[in-house]
Amino acid sequence: MARVLVMIPSGEVYRRDNVRWYQHHDIQRSINSYHNIGDAFVFDSSLKLLSYDKLGVLEISEFKPDLVDRLRDEYDYVFLRGSNYIHNSMNWEQAVPILKRLGLPIIGFGIGAQAPAMGKIQLSDQTQELLRLMADSTTSIGVRGAYTAQVLEDIGVHNTRIIGCPTAFRRNDPELRIKLPPLDSVRKVGITIRREVSPDYAKDIKRYLTFHRDLVKTMARRFDAVLMAQGEVEEKKLVLGTEAQRDDAMDALRAHPWAASWYLDEEMVRLYCERLFYSDVVADYEELVRSLDLVLGYRLHGNLMALANGVPSVYFTYDSRTAEFSETFRIPSFDVFGKKEFQLDEYLDQSLFDKYNRNWRFIYGEMHQFLTENGVAHRMIDTGNTQGTSIRKIA
Repeated sequence: MARVLVMIPSGEVYRRDNVRWYQHHDIQRSINSYHNIGDAFVFDSSLKLLSYDKLGVLEISEFKPDLVDRLRDEYDYVFLRGSNYIHNSMNWEQAVPILKRLGLPIIGFGIGAQAPAMGKIQLSDQTQELLRLMADSTTSIGVRGAYTAQVLEDIGVHNTRIIGCPTAFRRNDPELRIKLPPLDSVRKVGITIRREVSPDYAKDIKRYLTFHRDLVKTMARRFDAVLMAQGEVEEKKLVLGTEAQRDDAMDALRAHPWAASWYLDEEMVRLYCERLFYSDVVADYEELVRSLDLVLGYRLHGNLMALANGVPSVYFTYDSRTAEFSETFRIPSFDVFGKKEFQLDEYLDQSLFDKYNRNWRFIYGEMHQFLTENGVAHRMIDTGNTQGTSIRKIA
């Protein structure tokens, strides 16, 4: 058991290792703000893998030396929840001086780099300093995939281990496998939607949204479909808001230059009104995906939640982050900006998911090894399926 400090948590913890958004019962409190509930999936999943008897939060907005000194005596290590931190505009606030004074190991738990759509990634001095500080404090840094490992290698950080994301292993079952049902038995399908996307990462917004719309409509015509949102304000209001807020949300969508022109036609409006799902509680998403036969779409963690529960999922990749995840786990994926036409039948191929199953078991072993070599008390099972004591490096 251990005493754990979390840096940049994403939600409040209840019943030890369950996460929901802050004060989630007060819907109006956050109805007008965007928060990606997928980040809470990662936080929730991380806690499910760790053994601890005390959990605290390391605030990085203000450097208070006396508080930092007290935390040093009360906790054993800091963990940085896996997310997309390594990019051109990340602001770490006061994290560097706080972590330097704290002097505890800093566990990077599946962190990732995001490449811009154009040009090379340019990390700030602050980001580079924090990553080197993390590397010096631990045996290894757990990274999302090979691209992130290469970005760290380029700034002189060599001790990375590719561990994917804790969400994949949230059930902590090393025997978990994806077994496809016959296509003619598929009835209920989840579509993880992401209407808002930055041109910094998706190189062709019109193509992205056109494909997005056509995919949703095609799947909804063929199956009993649910559209799984993860935090955009308008989608939240349509699900959780008052009648006036729902009207305002639809007006806002119709007025949006991208959505109105390329995305929100009459059929999509109907689907948004009838098939949309959103919750501020991670467990609600897990309950939903367990009721589905198939999940496909754009949301990295929404799709991974399905796979973590044995439900087949197909990724639609559109940036370095989604591509890196698919590569790490060998998840069947379709390139939104490629030249092929998407045919669902081609992706519901057990041989594709057998590749995922084999690689998933290997990465499970790497995650076990990562936690073990860094002295982190955990609940994972030693399968013997790791690279031994070596740390994964880029050649």
